[in-house]
Amino acid sequence: MNSIDRQVIDSALRWNQSGEPVWFCTVLSTFGSSPRPPGSMFAAVDAIRHAGSLSGGCVEEAFLERLEAGGFAAEAEIVAYGDGGDESRRLGLPCGGVLRVLVERLAPTPGTTAHLQMLQRALSDQLRVVRRVDCLGNRSLEPDVEQGPVVDVGERDIRVRVGPLTTLLLAGTSPVAAYCAQFAMALGFEVLVCDPREEARVRFDVPGIEVLPLLPSSYIAQHGCHSNTAVVALTHDPRIDDLAMMEAVRTDAFYLGVMGAAATSARRAERLARIGGLTPEQIARIRMPVGLPIGSKTPAEIGLSVMADIVRTHAGLQVEADS
Repeated sequence: MNSIDRQVIDSALRWNQSGEPVWFCTVLSTFGSSPRPPGSMFAAVDAIRHAGSLSGGCVEEAFLERLEAGGFAAEAEIVAYGDGGDESRRLGLPCGGVLRVLVERLAPTPGTTAHLQMLQRALSDQLRVVRRVDCLGNRSLEPDVEQGPVVDVGERDIRVRVGPLTTLLLAGTSPVAAYCAQFAMALGFEVLVCDPREEARVRFDVPGIEVLPLLPSSYIAQHGCHSNTAVVALTHDPRIDDLAMMEAVRTDAFYLGVMGAAATSARRAERLARIGGLTPEQIARIRMPVGLPIGSKTPAEIGLSVMADIVRTHAGLQVEADS
């Protein structure tokens, strides 16, 4: 889940508490080159007040047009956009994709408010939950105790897995870290930065980002990292970078990386094994050097390569070998 979807939940709750019905949309499936993955959210009160995204804009426009015309009267219904769907005669996604969307009408009731508050609280506490919705609009939340697809459409209900925000934990500050933070925020990541060095914290001037004055390794040891977390060390200071990796490999973080040339990375791997006691399997989890090999030289280019590799890994894609 990213911060855009969190904004959808926050907006839906605010509108609901003001006494207005909210139409809450969830992408169930995509075919072809659809821009938003299953589980993505969108909420609207009318054509003016809405939050989130279902596509690059064409689906939202069609949805809001139908909403203004009173076209969504059911408590819960599935709508298809693109080729083969009910909307395909008048709407075709420019990318050739097809979307199936769950549309719920959330009436301004105490039950709806409680449901959205529980969902908001679960996300704030970095919990994984399953949201169940049936054809009558009955909905519930339960702990996610099993691995499974983000969306599961059954005969009686629809289950949507909702997890913690995708998080970038920057272990220490640097010019490269500043660009990573800016790119990550633009991509909808939650960004956390830790650095015990006062001078480094003063130099790190990224609007909207607070630098925690403690060792990244201490933060990780205390709070851990959920499976939607990427941990990146970009300081060239072994006291920060190495210690952060020693703790991070013991977490469920989906991405670990440290900046440094090939020779520097080889020496770091030796230190992590000799001093940190890391196993070959743990060391293999760490991207050293970090990022995609795009010939990056400047801090901005390196930051771009790092975030591109994080996005690629989170999407489950492999790097294609050069032809």
